[in-house]
Amino acid sequence: MDKYLRLLSQGDRLGLTLIRLSIAIVFIWIGLLKFVPYEADSITPFVANSPFMSFFYEHPEEYRQHLTHEGELKPEERAWQTANNTYAFSDGLGVVELIIAVLVLANPVSRWLGLAGGVLAFLTPFVTLSFLITTPEAWVMPLGDAHYGFPYLSGAGRLVLKDTLMLAGAVM
Repeated sequence: MDKYLRLLSQGDRLGLTLIRLSIAIVFIWIGLLKFVPYEADSITPFVANSPFMSFFYEHPEEYRQHLTHEGELKPEERAWQTANNTYAFSDGLGVVELIIAVLVLANPVSRWLGLAGGVLAFLTPFVTLSFLITTPEAWVMPLGDAHYGFPYLSGAGRLVLKDTLMLAGAVM
C-alpha cells in the first residue's frame, strides 16, 4: 500500500511534464499552421483590431471586406491578404510560436531555457485574451437572434477564452 501511495504522491511530477508537453504541442501545431494561408486569414480580425499588432498590417481597417471562410479559396482575397502583409506576419508569428515550443521542451536539458519558454508561454495569453476586448468577431454578432454581444462568445471568442488554461499551465 505504501508503494502505491508513494507513486501517487509523485503525480505532480507527471502532471508538470504533461502540462509542458501539452503547451509545446499547442505551440508547435498552431505555430506550423501559421504558415498555411487559411490560418493566417483566420487571425486577420484579431490582428487588425489589436492596438498591439495592427501596425503589422498595411490596411488593417479594410479587413472585413476581405474575410474568407476556412478552406475557401478566393484569389482576389488571397492577393489582398498578401499585399496587406497578412502572410508575412503570420509566418513570423509561427516562428515565434515554434521557438516558444522548443524552449518549453528544452526544460529537461536547461532549466533557464525552460524558464524562458514558460515565461513566454505565460505572456502569450495576455495578448490573445486582449482580443476579447478589441475584436468584435469574438462575440456573437446581432444577426437576428436575441443572444448576441457580451456574454455570448462566438467560435473565435471561445477559442481565445481557452488561453486562460495556457496562462495557468505556463505558471507550472
